[in-house]
Amino acid sequence: MRRVLATGALILAGMFALQNDATAGEMKVTIEIPQLRVSEYHRPYIAAWIEDEDNQVAANLTVWYQLKHPTDQSGTKWLPDLRQWWRKSGRSLELPVDGLTGATRPVGEHKLIFSADDERLTNLKSGSYTLNVEASREVGGRELLQIKFDWPAKKSQSFNVEGKEELGTIGLTIQP
Repeated sequence: MRRVLATGALILAGMFALQNDATAGEMKVTIEIPQLRVSEYHRPYIAAWIEDEDNQVAANLTVWYQLKHPTDQSGTKWLPDLRQWWRKSGRSLELPVDGLTGATRPVGEHKLIFSADDERLTNLKSGSYTLNVEASREVGGRELLQIKFDWPAKKSQSFNVEGKEELGTIGLTIQP
């Protein structure tokens, strides 16, 4: 019985620690993949990254591409179709990258949450940045959406931009 109570106390302590970390500052990126009415549908490859004022990659946030199995890298063949990301960052990476790359996602809204102490954000110096989200789909099109923001946030910031083809709404929310 004591073991159960001790385990419960540890779980509660962990939950409170997670809750406090979430309020310490975070960046949330929302990526909507729209339902398309096409005869041949393939899930899009998507890359999200941050660029500084000089249009240099400051942080890669995520890359979703076809993964049949973690050891099967045949899906990387089509990553150059994410043209902007590939030219600026992708071709210099050794894929897969733990915590960055993952499988394509289905239609719907997908949230990425980064705490202020995430390595990708702690390396950002004070200044103006651009969030880039690029999508490319086999037998489809490609689309790049951008959102400008300031880092670090002095107050809460929230932005949305609407895609026209391969992407739906892209959202960025930053809490100080």
